[in-house]
Amino acid sequence: MALAPVYPFVIDETVTFRDLDVLGHVNNAVYFTWFETARTRYLAELLGIDDPSRLPVILAETSCKYRAPGFYAEAIEIGCGVSRFGSKSFDLVYAIAAAAGRLLATGTSVLVYYDYAQDRTAPIPDGFRRAVIARQGEWRPPPA
Repeated sequence: MALAPVYPFVIDETVTFRDLDVLGHVNNAVYFTWFETARTRYLAELLGIDDPSRLPVILAETSCKYRAPGFYAEAIEIGCGVSRFGSKSFDLVYAIAAAAGRLLATGTSVLVYYDYAQDRTAPIPDGFRRAVIARQGEWRPPPA
């Protein structure tokens, strides 16, 4: 499965030795790190932010469905896109696939817009919604 035509934002990574567990496949926790990497880069791009510490969001929930094992030195793609807007929160969906087309994992996360200066949640700004729509158009996630 090539993710680039399926997801609005896709990055490439390579499975490293440190990503592996004792059985020689990608450790379950690493998938969440890959989701985080894609999420951070995508949101930084959408918001025009160079410093990820300035991202105005907090992670409220995340999940992963493991589909197939990943192995050392495999080239992988990580795709993500915004799938839902609420008044203060939004959802991202993810997929991780080996370059050979094997789907390794899918996932979701709920992010909450947050005003760190006021130490409270905040409404999603219209500018962010417009940036997502400009980048994704009418995109919908593929069926699970």
